[in-house]
Amino acid sequence: VQLVESGGGLVQPGGSLRLSCSASGSVFKVHTMGWYRQAPGKDRELVAAITSETNTNYADSVKGRFTISIDNAKNTVYLQMNSLKPEDTAVYYCNADLSRVASVYRLRDIYWGQGTQVTVSS
Repeated sequence: VQLVESGGGLVQPGGSLRLSCSASGSVFKVHTMGWYRQAPGKDRELVAAITSETNTNYADSVKGRFTISIDNAKNTVYLQMNSLKPEDTAVYYCNADLSRVASVYRLRDIYWGQGTQVTVSS
């Protein structure tokens, strides 16, 4: 199983970006997908997460500005980021709690993407 992220980049304060992350390989079922971020010198923190039933959870710092969504048919999660601030600058990592096919078994595990840089600066 691989998580492939896209959509990072450089944006001015107040601007928008949309991140995407797709799980590929022997995916049987996605339980939860989400985004974490890590700024230089800081711990990795949860930004937002969504279950396959579309229950969501957001960090207080992004509520009202970021929206997470999921396409279960494509095993893809999106993060729409609006009203971006310089303090949103970080490497954003996709995370997935999913079950994969392994012979006759279904193995559940946590997977991480490689990270995508988001820089908010004028």
